[in-house]
Amino acid sequence: MSIGRDGLLEAYRRMRTIRIFEETVRVEFERGHIPGFVHLYLGQEACAVGVCMNLDEHDYIGSTHRGHGHCIAKGCDVGGMMREIFGRRTGLCGGKGGSMHIADFERGMLGANAIVGGNPPLVLGAALSAKTLGNDGVAVSFTGDGGANQGTTFESMNMAVVLRLPTVFVFENNGYGEYTSHDYAVGSKDIATRAAAFGMPVRKVDGTDFFAVYDAAQAMVSRARRGEGPGGIEAVAKRWHAHYLGDPETYRSEEERRGLHESDPLRKFRHRVAQDGTLEQAELDRIDREAAEQVAAAVSSAAAAAFPPASDLLTDVYTRY
Repeated sequence: MSIGRDGLLEAYRRMRTIRIFEETVRVEFERGHIPGFVHLYLGQEACAVGVCMNLDEHDYIGSTHRGHGHCIAKGCDVGGMMREIFGRRTGLCGGKGGSMHIADFERGMLGANAIVGGNPPLVLGAALSAKTLGNDGVAVSFTGDGGANQGTTFESMNMAVVLRLPTVFVFENNGYGEYTSHDYAVGSKDIATRAAAFGMPVRKVDGTDFFAVYDAAQAMVSRARRGEGPGGIEAVAKRWHAHYLGDPETYRSEEERRGLHESDPLRKFRHRVAQDGTLEQAELDRIDREAAEQVAAAVSSAAAAAFPPASDLLTDVYTRY
């Protein structure tokens, strides 16, 4: 672990911001202020932040439909994100992407992707570009346990190994691909060993433990930067909410739902730093307040922002090739 005290404070800030952002989005959606579908990242905060704390602004990530946490972990503007989710013209994508399609190329965020297993091939392009330019860049693919079963993901892992691309495949195993259990849908029962069969090192970690995720990502990102090719991480962290807001969640028992909060990434982080005396609880409490204020300001900004005018309908789309 080489993150340092300031790095730990920043990591907690990002995790707490994700937590409050997602809790706020849930409330605003239920109030009818957010259009479309919303897929919350609650319970998985340590996955995104543990990985992205090893990246810089020149690195790229590709995300899934459950992408808010990845955006915040990579440094996307929280106000711009909220305006995008509210469908406003000043959002990161002009209000046209919404919750499931946020992108911010300036921050290395290639985009959330509603297509299951859709982002690994896109991330390969960023990795190939980094290798060709020789700029030490790394491209990270975040994929769920459902996306881990897609042929696009298999082909991407194979190509990354063959071309020795600076890629890290992060499989966020949150227990369900939409409504289907990982235990049923993954024939090998283990995503990590199956990914390793493509010829790259893969670690399986507790995705609710920031320190475990950070260490695994540090190892995989570092070897990718050195030109040693791709690696993988399976981070196991159950999602706290249903697949999307409004999902009746009949596939998960009441007993299983009750136990989800027992493994809270933020509570684990606070306990660890309190035990070793790295950070003061008062510092973390201050970050909690600041994150809450930041998200509240983002909601106020989004509510007051204008919707895209009809003249924007045909902008930012391809009309010819």
